[in-house]
Amino acid sequence: MSSRGRKPPVGEPLLDRAVRLFDAFDASGRGLRLAELARRSGLSPSTALRLARRLSDLGLLERADDGTFTIGLRMLEFAARAPRGHGLRSIALPYLEELHGATGHHVLLGVRDGDEAVLIELLSPVDDRSPIYPVGSRLPLAGTGVGLALLAFAPEDFRHGFTAREHRIEPEGALVDRAALERRIARVRADRVATIARSAGPGYASVAAPVFGRTPDPAAAVSVVGPPGELDPETVRAAVVAIAGAISRRLRGGHDAA
Repeated sequence: MSSRGRKPPVGEPLLDRAVRLFDAFDASGRGLRLAELARRSGLSPSTALRLARRLSDLGLLERADDGTFTIGLRMLEFAARAPRGHGLRSIALPYLEELHGATGHHVLLGVRDGDEAVLIELLSPVDDRSPIYPVGSRLPLAGTGVGLALLAFAPEDFRHGFTAREHRIEPEGALVDRAALERRIARVRADRVATIARSAGPGYASVAAPVFGRTPDPAAAVSVVGPPGELDPETVRAAVVAIAGAISRRLRGGHDAA
């Protein structure tokens, strides 16, 4: 969870403060000046500058000629070693491309991180200008197809704890009805596919299915997303389930052809 705008506790470990700096950046890739970096991280300007300089020396941040800071390329090297990130993406990408070519809509791959899903791959139509989440975005579990597919097959104690808490769907700000969410989870578990239609903003329809590796918990979820008037869930349902199954078999050591 972002710590922006909160004053760090006295004696906060150095590593925690460094993470505050990284958390200040968003998916836009826009560079941040020191004042904004300090404000977003909740650190004093002097502390933010000291940490930013050291992280830049290590290649974890980069400083442009105009004085703005951005995430450094060395972070990409570390991310490439994450088995739930680049490794999973490399295995899944040929299948995602096949699904994208067959449907012509956005294709997403996400993994669960606590109460949210993290988008690790996105394939979009070349001429599509509709807003969609950028890679690295955090998506709500209860309000997206990818999130619901991950939530439905998460460990039972996690599901019970999640549904016991209050959640809101953005941008509507609507409170999630617990009983309705529990019914939806049961339906996804029975069908092994999640279907969501949202009317807020530009609106979208999503069909998602879980991906499993060698453990009972889902390794990821894959979905097709498109405008509700153009994406018919029934026409892509079988393809989404088939692709999720193919990726699952590869993760378990099989050799499906993409």
